[in-house]
Amino acid sequence: MKAGGEAGRGIGWADEDGQVGVLIIGYLLLLLLVLAVVLAASAVYLGHSRLLSAADGAALTAADTFTIDPTAGTGPQPVLDPGTVRSTAEGYLQRTGAGQRLPSLAVDRATGTPDGRTAQVVLTAVVHPPLVTVLVPDGIPITATADARSELTR
Repeated sequence: MKAGGEAGRGIGWADEDGQVGVLIIGYLLLLLLVLAVVLAASAVYLGHSRLLSAADGAALTAADTFTIDPTAGTGPQPVLDPGTVRSTAEGYLQRTGAGQRLPSLAVDRATGTPDGRTAQVVLTAVVHPPLVTVLVPDGIPITATADARSELTR
């Protein structure tokens, strides 16, 4: 055995030449995969936030289209018409240009008023996340529901 710590050379490091490169490439591929998943999840989250914001605005606008029902037992009450709620929501989305910000934006059939006093707006859209459009060419469908109610107070 030679002096200088060459006792460890019997492990066979010569057989390991080039293996570090394969390991680095594997880690880079794993890093790219994680990056793609994070970007896709962020795109879906941001798309849903935009859709929910549009639904909130449409529901608030639709809740202001009430008429007064003077025959209610507890005093005059606001009453909403389902058709008016839907058309007001569609008009709001057109005026604000929400269709340009959200691809495939549509007002769902569930939009209306479930109880005659609450405006419920249900919007659907499709999000196309970056880097994963090859895996999901049609995009990821998202839905947002917003409720608004007008109350009469003295």
